Amino acid sequence: MNTVRVGVVGVGHLGVHHARVYTEILGANLVGVVDIDEDRVHDVAENLGVRAYTDLDKFLDETKPDALSIVVPTVKHFEVARKAMERGVNLLIEKPVTAVTEEAEELLHMASDRNLVLQVGHIERFNSAVQQIREMVSDPIFIQSRRMGPFSSRIADVGVVLDLMIHDVDIILSLVRSEIADISAMGRCVRTDHEDIASAQIQFANGAIAHILVSRVTEKRVRTLEITEPERYLMVNYETQDVTLHHCVQSPGRGMVEVVEHPVFPKREPLKLELQDFVRCVREGVEPLVSLRDGKRALEVCVAMLRQIHGDGLGSDKTAAI
Repeated sequence: MNTVRVGVVGVGHLGVHHARVYTEILGANLVGVVDIDEDRVHDVAENLGVRAYTDLDKFLDETKPDALSIVVPTVKHFEVARKAMERGVNLLIEKPVTAVTEEAEELLHMASDRNLVLQVGHIERFNSAVQQIREMVSDPIFIQSRRMGPFSSRIADVGVVLDLMIHDVDIILSLVRSEIADISAMGRCVRTDHEDIASAQIQFANGAIAHILVSRVTEKRVRTLEITEPERYLMVNYETQDVTLHHCVQSPGRGMVEVVEHPVFPKREPLKLELQDFVRCVREGVEPLVSLRDGKRALEVCVAMLRQIHGDGLGSDKTAAI
């Protein structure tokens, strides 16, 4: 497969950027965009020079894409994904992968049976700073993550755990190579009926501890990840894509001296890296950096946190045990 025919389902705040980036990627051919908002989808399609659709079946039948980005509300992920996979289409599904893990499990089986690429859109994994520390972090003993910012009415269907914290959960699970021993969480509704502030702690079987704080009602915007290892401390600024490394060295005549380093590395648009990886995986038939298994595990952890925050009143959720 030389050129991958791609489409985007859902061209709202994030989906329009998926569509834009696909037009910038070598080896990708954006064949159309889909959205139930007729005015919106036609505006986006006209700006990008592609066809607009309001009917998913018609889009799939007429354009026959090789791959899709699914950027619709979470509750629609499974429905759209299943319909596309039944036609043999490879998928990138924005996080969280599905509303419940039973749906994610079914998609896993479908992808395996049809030999399809199924990637989850955890974009922070493609942050240049996160990719840099992947090669640096070996033995984290304590991780602290903070993701906070002002309120926005754009996200109304989920709380901060599935909107924000799931990013940090995914990154932490990728850095700590150990099973989870215990999870504790608390949260509070402030502006919506969902939790707008949440704090969680994950204890791992190897002794590592992670603390995550998220808020969408904090006036100052903060996006940081701090990692403590036995011999050093690393800090990531997600927004500036910077890494700071602190460690101590023996200095002649001065004893132990703290050294602060700022590694230099290329900084690129995370979404473009993510979609380039997706297109490459579709073309080569290989597993993506963030697989559906990764997305499913992050979802399971977040649902366990939500159970502690809200009790068992999670509607029809039948999430499997972690």
